[in-house]
Amino acid sequence: MRLTSLDVFRGITIAGMILVNMAGVADDVYPPLTHADWHGCTPTDLVFPFFLFIVGVAMTFSLSKYTQYKAGGRGAESRGEKSSTSGEVATEEKNLTSPLHPAPSPPASLYWRIFRRAAILFILGLFLNGFWNQGVWTFDFSSLRIMGVLQRISISYLLASLIVLKFPPKGQWIIAATLLITYWLGMMYIPVPEYGAGVLTREGNLGAYIDRLIIPKAHLYKGDGFNFMGDPEGLFSSIPAIVNVLAGYFTGEWIRKQPVQTRTSVGLALFGIGCLIIGWAWGWVFPMNKKLWTSSYVVFTSGWALLLLAACYELIEVRLIRRWSKAFEIMGLNAIALFVASVLLIKILVKTKIGTGETAISTYNWIYQNIFASWAGTFNGSLLFALVTVILWWAVAVFMYRQRWFVKV
Repeated sequence: MRLTSLDVFRGITIAGMILVNMAGVADDVYPPLTHADWHGCTPTDLVFPFFLFIVGVAMTFSLSKYTQYKAGGRGAESRGEKSSTSGEVATEEKNLTSPLHPAPSPPASLYWRIFRRAAILFILGLFLNGFWNQGVWTFDFSSLRIMGVLQRISISYLLASLIVLKFPPKGQWIIAATLLITYWLGMMYIPVPEYGAGVLTREGNLGAYIDRLIIPKAHLYKGDGFNFMGDPEGLFSSIPAIVNVLAGYFTGEWIRKQPVQTRTSVGLALFGIGCLIIGWAWGWVFPMNKKLWTSSYVVFTSGWALLLLAACYELIEVRLIRRWSKAFEIMGLNAIALFVASVLLIKILVKTKIGTGETAISTYNWIYQNIFASWAGTFNGSLLFALVTVILWWAVAVFMYRQRWFVKV
């Protein structure tokens, strides 16, 4: 089964990521296109957790052969309700989830594929961290940052997959709740040497302290005021990120058992609103913070992910209004390739120089100032530069789509 609305959701997310990454390089950026400085949540802060949520929803279908029967047996197809799958797939799933055909135990090859995918994502993340350019490619392993965006996706995907395969549905929910609550209690009540308990600064929080114990200082993040004292995608703060993936998985499992009707979209929206309320309320005692990946942030961003997925599902799966979504669907089919390539482009534009001596400016700033900001102004210039970049990568995605090139990890 392939959920077109999920591909569109993924495409919207990758387009948003390219937009905010490119705009964020400039000095003057519209506030919604920047991350919250510390506590808080902006639209830009939704992009990363959306990726994790999407990974979880996709996991529902990729692992369904080994989880569906254990998850409670028969889906919407076996109840004679309308399904978003083709007739052939629906029949296959009905047979697999029948009491006479229990789901087979996961083979060793499945675990190998999961570990392989996680390893590739982690290595790609290291590659992006190590890529440096002044006309050449060099890697300084002595100061290579270990963690990053793809590394967090790798870890969260791996552990969430193992939880799904090893535990029944009730156990999965208990683990998700336990991870969020334990992280909250640990961050707020376990004292950090020299700082104390409940200190949520870049260097004084428990996650940063644990990361410093595990990861050598030279391999931690140095930007955004961290100065090698922690990491916004650190090891410890990856614990609650697992729940973003599990939230997506729970959503996908629920969708599989529902008819393709408006009531399913409404159900997604209601769950989303509930998560927004819970996350917002939790934020009063454990502030929403992307760089700390707080538990309230996980629940709040999962709420927004549910709302966006509900909108895509209603328009695409229920009402079959799809013309608007084709561009995003095409981008969503090669999301990882576009992510890696777009980050490399930003690094090249930022690190290469035009001119010589002290007056030389980065290629990014030259293009930004001379082509966009010179007539549109600084804020509009950064926005237009980012929009043009999104269109550029959309064109690349269209070319790959027409050539039937789909990069899978």
